[in-house]
Amino acid sequence: MKEKKKRIEIIDALRGFAVVLMVIHHLLYDFVYILDAPQWLFSNPVFNVLHYIFAGLFIFLSGVSSRFSRSNVRRGLIAIALSAGISAVTYFMEMPIWFGVLHLLGFSMLFFGLTRKLWDMIPKKAAPVLFITLIAAGALVTEYISTQAGSKLIQGVLWVLGWSQPGFVSYDYFPLLPWLFVFLLGTWAGTYIAERKLPGWFYDKKPPVFPPIGRKALIIYILHQPVLYGIVTGIGMLLR
Repeated sequence: MKEKKKRIEIIDALRGFAVVLMVIHHLLYDFVYILDAPQWLFSNPVFNVLHYIFAGLFIFLSGVSSRFSRSNVRRGLIAIALSAGISAVTYFMEMPIWFGVLHLLGFSMLFFGLTRKLWDMIPKKAAPVLFITLIAAGALVTEYISTQAGSKLIQGVLWVLGWSQPGFVSYDYFPLLPWLFVFLLGTWAGTYIAERKLPGWFYDKKPPVFPPIGRKALIIYILHQPVLYGIVTGIGMLLR
């Protein structure tokens, strides 16, 4: 019988930490937009920066985990199906999520699963330079290059890449540019982790509290916003 590989608890802990910050961020959002709490509680310089840090960490770690998966294609298809369900539910909640973190991760897993051999051909020393360059380039082109002159058909799909158009609303939005390359950067780091090239403590350390949360990250992501929405809405009804 093949021995089951031991989980790397530091990765679970980092994922759990990112999930906790994400839940807090969405809870503050609900306080502001459902309970009319002060806007600065959700939108302030600290959270505006932290939002991208913990989201980027979560996406990066998903890329790392892809190096341990038996089938990234299967994982990607499951995530895409779940994200479609999230879009349907949040649409009826009047808080639509059309291309959030799970949509991005599902596409990234599927894409990596289908093109893995191509990315593995890139020299390991060159890969991080390439991916970081593409992350920066993706952020810049979607910020500074306008697509307003394109056809309506093109404009209708470019929000998936990162060019959101007037009237487009998604309450969680992580387009392919630049976030796909954050995921791919994680796949590069995952090769070193999978090959046990890091110091021994990285594999043996057992952080407190966060690893169990990280192991349930997908379930928490799917359920947390409907649960928070229900709780905060209930609080609002009691306060009337």
